[in-house]
Order: sequence, then C-alpha cells, then structure tokens
Amino acid sequence: MSAGVITAARVTHGSGSVDELAAASPDSQQDAVTDLVSVDGIEEAYVLSTCNRVEAYVVGTDAAVGRAALAELFSGIDDEALVRTDHDESLRHLLRVAAGLESVVLGEDQIIGQVRTAYEDARVAGGIGSMLESAVTKAIHVGERARTETAINEGVVSLGSAATRLAATTVSLDGATALVVGAGEMGQLAARSLADADIDELVIANRTVSHADHLVTELGDRTGAETRAVPLESLGTIATQADVIVTATGSDEPLLERRHLAGDRDAITPTDAGRVVVDLGQPRDVAPATDTLETITVYDLDDLQTVTEETHVKRADAAREVETMIDREFDLLCDQYKRARADEVIGAMYESAARIKERELKTAISQLGDDSLTPAQREVIESMADALVNQLLAPPTRSLREAAAEDDWSTINTALQLFDPDFGDEEVPSLFENARSEERSAVQFEATDDD
Repeated sequence: MSAGVITAARVTHGSGSVDELAAASPDSQQDAVTDLVSVDGIEEAYVLSTCNRVEAYVVGTDAAVGRAALAELFSGIDDEALVRTDHDESLRHLLRVAAGLESVVLGEDQIIGQVRTAYEDARVAGGIGSMLESAVTKAIHVGERARTETAINEGVVSLGSAATRLAATTVSLDGATALVVGAGEMGQLAARSLADADIDELVIANRTVSHADHLVTELGDRTGAETRAVPLESLGTIATQADVIVTATGSDEPLLERRHLAGDRDAITPTDAGRVVVDLGQPRDVAPATDTLETITVYDLDDLQTVTEETHVKRADAAREVETMIDREFDLLCDQYKRARADEVIGAMYESAARIKERELKTAISQLGDDSLTPAQREVIESMADALVNQLLAPPTRSLREAAAEDDWSTINTALQLFDPDFGDEEVPSLFENARSEERSAVQFEATDDD
C-alpha cells in the first residue's frame, strides 16, 4: 500500500463548455497516464476522458506534488472550468461517476464501461498501483450495484436516446430520414434509438464502412425503416436529404460544414424549420457556421440539459438510494485503506523482528555448539525465540490497528519509519555478542578492582 495521497482534477459538462472539454481532452487516456507517472513524486495515475468529462487522478508523495502534476496536465484550461479535489473528495467523486450520478443523463449505462476501459488503459501505462487499484475497482463495483439494485437507469439511459428525444421536440420523426455520423459507441446508441422511432430511412455514415455495415445488419432486425451504410465522403449528398442528423465521432476537426447542409432543399424552402442536427461530438463535429442557416436547428451537448432534467426528476428516488449506497461503500473503502496501511507497518515490524531473531538464533546456537544440540533442543530454542517475538509485538500490533481505525496517521507513519523493511540491512552487532562482550568487560573490571 502506497503511503501517498490521492488528488484529482477535472473538466466536465457541468464545469466547462464543449470547447473547454475539447481543449482538456488528451490524445489518449494511456498517453496522459504515461505523462503523469513520469513526474517525480507521482506513483500512480488514472485518466478518464469521455465526451462529457476529462478527469485525472494521481497518487503522489503529498497533495502538493499531485496538484502540480495535474496543473501541468490541464495547463491552458480556465480556472473556472477546472475542479480540483483532495483525497476523500476525489474518491467519493469517482464512485459517483461510475454510479452515473455525475452523468448528463442521470444513471446512464455507458459510463461504467468507460471507467473500465480507462482502468485498462491506466494498467497498460503502468499507472495502477495498490491505491488506485482499490479505488477504481470499488467504483466499478458501486456502478454495478447501482444498476442492479436500484432503478437509476430506467427510461432514457444514454446521450444517444436523449439526442433522439431532443430532435423530436423540433421535428416530427414520423416518416423522417435520419442520418447518424459515426458508428462508435455513441453513434450506435443514437442509431438504435432512432431505429425505434417511426422513421422511414436511416443512414449510417462512417469512415470505415464495414463497421457501419455491422450496425446496419443489427438494426435491420429491429426496424421497418430502410437502413444503409455510406462512407463519410458521401456526406455532401446524404446530409442535404436528412431531416434529422446526429453526429458522434472523435474527429479533431468538424465533419459537417455549412456546404454539407445548404443544398437545394434549403434554397427552395428558406422558412422551413423542419431539419435538426444534434452534435454529440467532442470536439464538435459540426462547424459553427452551420448554425447560421435558417433552415437548420443545431443542438450540442450543452442543449441536452433540457431533456435530461426530466430524467433527473423521474430518477430522484433512485438517486437517493444510490447516494446512501455510495456513503456506505466509501466508508468501506476508507476502512480498507486504513487496514492496508496498518498491515503494511505491522508487516515491516514483523519482518524486522524476524531478521533480528534469525541473527540472534544463529549466534546463540553457534556459541552453544551446533554439534552439541539435539534436534529437540534446537526446536525448543527456536520456539522460544518465536514466542518472544510474537508476545513482544502483540501489543504494538493492536495499537497500530487501533491507530489506523482512529485515523492516527502520525503514529502509523512514525511506526513505518521505525520498522522500515530496510531496517537491519546494515551490519549491526549481534545482541548476543553484545551481551557476552558486556559480561567479559564486567569480569575484567572486577579483576582489575581486586588487584
């Protein structure tokens, strides 16, 4: 168990804008972890980057080291958009994230898979040690419990389904032509949600058409709409024909520009407000200039708040149940850390004592004469040494466990320094030899005094 502390920082849909989220997003979670653990004093790191949040957790030798490393990772981000937390608050927040309490769509299911993926990325990058192993696995456990034991994920459970709901507030989906740009996880969720509506046609545009084909095959079994896959190069033609467009890619640059949407249809019906684009991309998939078209209504992640507020109201009771669950699991996690810290010190204490015991046994048996001792006599001597060690260490063992339970970290850290595993590596004279030396000195002193 590391003796460090956890600190964290984040930019989320609640603290920053879509553009600030994009600016905070690392090239990859794994690369971000690699950068963090390369900083002096940082022992572990975990980074979670999704379309709604960029969060980083580090274990440092102290909180100041952790805050400095995180400041470098989020350099250039406005202070008002960046939320910083210390040990306990960071742990509790991670549990809330995995449970879906911090999501745009309260209780949505996708976040727990994203937490798992970030965990694997951090492991590959060498960022997961004993502290974050306990924290992240506990968060995953809480997320699973929240979804199996409460109704937190009933109803609208993803941004994809929320996008469909938002689009339906602007245009009628009956008989509509829908276009989904991107066949990744978010695009798949949006496509499935649209397929369940009464649309006539669903087009999936993706850079790799074969990936979109797999989705088309799946959707063919659940919708009566005509469904097909096209390459991104077809956007210029397909986008002008779509009534509803949902974009969900990880592209660094906008894929949909004004020219993709301002076709003949817009020129003929300039007052028609019956087309809508929902941009779930992070960074944005839709160029800002598109919003100037009178015939198009463009929504982004910030606009989904209106849809998700209704979900929050419906799931309020379930959210309270999850909050109670998190309180209990957080206490268990803290207790786990306390026990581990105490066990670390206790283990070091027994390790040091064992080395001293072995050294003294070797010296004593040598002085008594190896050949003169029977196996039974040797066993008696060794058993006595074990008993002495165990009886002497029993009281400090109890004291250390009590100190951990009472958050007495001063005692714990002092004991760790006293019984460091490296203790005893230096050449220290045998206690038995010291005793014999002192005895000889006393005899010599008495002989001198008699003279």
